[in-house]
Amino acid sequence: MKLTTSAQMRELDRIAIEERGIPSIDLMERAAAAVAAAALELLPDRPGRCTAAVLCGAGNNGGDGIGAARYLFLKGVRVRALLVGAYEKLTPDALEETRRLSECGVELEPFDSENAGQRASVLGADVCVDALFGVGLSRPIAPDSAFAAAIGWMNRSRGAVVAADIASGVETDKGRILGTAVRADRTVTFTLPKVGQAVGDGALYSGKVDVIDIGIPADLIRSLVCPTQTVEQDFVQSALPRRRADGHKGTFGKVLVVGGSVGFTGAPYLTASAAVRGGAGLVYLGVPKAIWAVEAVKCTGAMPFPLADKHGALSRKALEDLEKRLKDCDVLALGPGLSREEQAAGLARDLLAEAQCPVVLDADGINALAGHMDVLDARRDHVTILTPHDGEFARIGGDLSHGDRVRSAREFAAAHGCVLVLKGHRTVIATPEGNALVNTTGTSALAKGGSGDVLTGLIAALLAQGATAVQAAAGAVWLHGRSGEIAEGRLTAYCTAPEDVVSALPEAFREILG
Repeated sequence: MKLTTSAQMRELDRIAIEERGIPSIDLMERAAAAVAAAALELLPDRPGRCTAAVLCGAGNNGGDGIGAARYLFLKGVRVRALLVGAYEKLTPDALEETRRLSECGVELEPFDSENAGQRASVLGADVCVDALFGVGLSRPIAPDSAFAAAIGWMNRSRGAVVAADIASGVETDKGRILGTAVRADRTVTFTLPKVGQAVGDGALYSGKVDVIDIGIPADLIRSLVCPTQTVEQDFVQSALPRRRADGHKGTFGKVLVVGGSVGFTGAPYLTASAAVRGGAGLVYLGVPKAIWAVEAVKCTGAMPFPLADKHGALSRKALEDLEKRLKDCDVLALGPGLSREEQAAGLARDLLAEAQCPVVLDADGINALAGHMDVLDARRDHVTILTPHDGEFARIGGDLSHGDRVRSAREFAAAHGCVLVLKGHRTVIATPEGNALVNTTGTSALAKGGSGDVLTGLIAALLAQGATAVQAAAGAVWLHGRSGEIAEGRLTAYCTAPEDVVSALPEAFREILG
């Protein structure tokens, strides 16, 4: 699904109103009705027995809230509507909504952070509506402001909180928290979801996001070009390579996993296991001779073989053997458990330089690039997928200082001609063309050592079966996250291990296959 910026949404509204002649008050009325409907769904009892507190700013977002207050009142809810801001700053449509609310016998009250009655109404409400700020907020909310006080009240309220369009305090384009923000249980967003609702803290503060049609012409939405989108189930369905009924093990690709070291025997095993479970026809696992016996006992579907080593890690002397193996393989998964021994890091760079096939680079394979980014840049004509977490990303020059993960990922992928999988909550997949996909699956159950190794193997498996680099990366990230959710459902987030995520992959695939 497309993810929009504040500028894009303002332009859509402008065209709809000024060029297509749609009355702005009609758009506001539809928005208000949708917000009220969501609030009604969250009431703990029938409307006549419930109270609502609606906190509004002076802009059009506030107008949405004022209209929602009227709809709630007409459904029998006891409503208190508070204006945080100056009455004289109300937009024309917000003023019209205020007039309509007043005709129902409900007045828009000026917010007073010292008013104990108002505070009690918000803290004790069965539902709160957040309509303080819309998508245009770009400056931090001052901690001693009336807006900060209103946000604090809503966050401490006993009732659920519904945000109109975006949770106040969430930066629309980046998902950063601008000083303080409403923690919404549900966000009713209009026309299209926003980038800030899918990434960063904004994804956590938005709660469940419902996308509502308020009457923006469909052709405008279809023609809108959004370089950032979400990965949804339909994308994965189209990305999943089809299995030929007459296929054999050679048909479905050969994956070579290279990694492991003394003390890190689990990582290459998990990568190989995920590659097997992900559908690769043949999976080879090259590890240091010192740990080969361990991998041989662990692996059943994959085929481990020993390589020259030094100090328990791979040696550059293994290059000749690996070059021979690579000639017969479709994908190289490089780095899980590799270690930061100089010999192993040098081997990783040698393999990157020599490999003509697609490479999935993870863990210490990524660390080996630090100070040697020319090795990555030289692979622009070959598929290379990097899967760093934030720390690894920083070691190879990624800049997250501005708090915009999507921008950082897009800039890095474009600069180095690779596909970047920036792991974390709402993993970002960026392409060399400057586009980005944001994953929508996952759980804290995956926040454990070894989970990334599983992802690497799954990406490699999909690549080996014929998926494009972006399809393989985004599809694998979605499946990996969904498998984590399935495993958590069985075992809890506390008890789920990476092996359980591998075991849950068949159910995730079954959902996609339908």
